[in-house]
Amino acid sequence: MAKKKQIGRRVEGWKAKSWYKVYVPESFGSTPIGETIAADSANLVGRVMSTTLGEIAQDFAKQHIKMKFKISRVAGDAAYTEFIGHELTKDYLRSLVKRRTSRIDSHIMGSTKDGKRIHLTVTCYTLIGANSSQIHAIRGVMYAQMTAFVAQNDWATVVDGIVTGSISRDLLAQVKGIFPIRRIEVIKSKIESKVIIA
Repeated sequence: MAKKKQIGRRVEGWKAKSWYKVYVPESFGSTPIGETIAADSANLVGRVMSTTLGEIAQDFAKQHIKMKFKISRVAGDAAYTEFIGHELTKDYLRSLVKRRTSRIDSHIMGSTKDGKRIHLTVTCYTLIGANSSQIHAIRGVMYAQMTAFVAQNDWATVVDGIVTGSISRDLLAQVKGIFPIRRIEVIKSKIESKVIIA
């Protein structure tokens, strides 16, 4: 004889859970970015929420910047987060690639002044094709500048430099004397730690 489905228990399980509104850090305006559900608020800590900078800033021009936030504490029905990294969308990155030009990537691993171990990917797009020695020189400058910047600043300052574009502008000023450069982007950042994906 077939067993009856225990629908009642499943409904009771969902009723036992609560919804929590998730907020980005104060540095991003404490904007709500959505809601998440849990039976116990303690289970929310460590959960990762994703959105775009365009949604946070209400600026469509920044929709290509994907942001990740990890819930760090819960108070009542509000969950508060910390920023743990970003990534530019693949469509946006493809739009930056032009024929007969060079793309130069530099991967920076380092620790910030406040002890955050981070990984950054910085990409340079040239106006014309560069040879191997020019690529090596450009990558060397980007790596040296970014390694020093990370070591001399806290994570909040690094994040501000990424979001405002000041890091990209400063790198461009340093590199354009070597070779004609069209654009420099910090295409990805993340804190090197284990997180629970929602």
